[in-house]
Amino acid sequence: MRLTTMTDYAMRLLMYVAQRPERLCTIAEVAQAYGISEAHLMKVTHRLSLQGWLKTIRGKGGGMCLAAAPKDINLGSVVRSIEPDFYLVDCLTGDTNCNLMGHCKLTGIMSGALQSLMQYLYGYTLADLLAPSEEGGADALPAPSSGDRRRHIRLARG
Repeated sequence: MRLTTMTDYAMRLLMYVAQRPERLCTIAEVAQAYGISEAHLMKVTHRLSLQGWLKTIRGKGGGMCLAAAPKDINLGSVVRSIEPDFYLVDCLTGDTNCNLMGHCKLTGIMSGALQSLMQYLYGYTLADLLAPSEEGGADALPAPSSGDRRRHIRLARG
């Protein structure tokens, strides 16, 4: 599974803004910091504000800040609100004319994989992305807050 660029930018934007709670951040500064398009970032900002993750202020001196505390912004919820669909294979859409329909277990397996991914993401919040690692690396995540003690994962640097 590959998440869209929109979700990648949404996570980067939320982390950037969360690391600067004392002030408003602008689309231009975030775009420059990550080397991404302001136009794309504007779309992401609009979507995150509509979902209630960001608060935006227009005009001179305007910008954006988190609309909730990082501990209250669930990563699974953010991904679910940004991704257009979660169809890992065409047969999950229900609009396919596959000759294997009714004789294939791929749909069930892929649905289970997606459920596992989302359950895992629901175990983390934005605060988890900001917390320093016990292992000394800035990119390591703590175990999910839901009590699941799976191995630590590292965020891929893009």
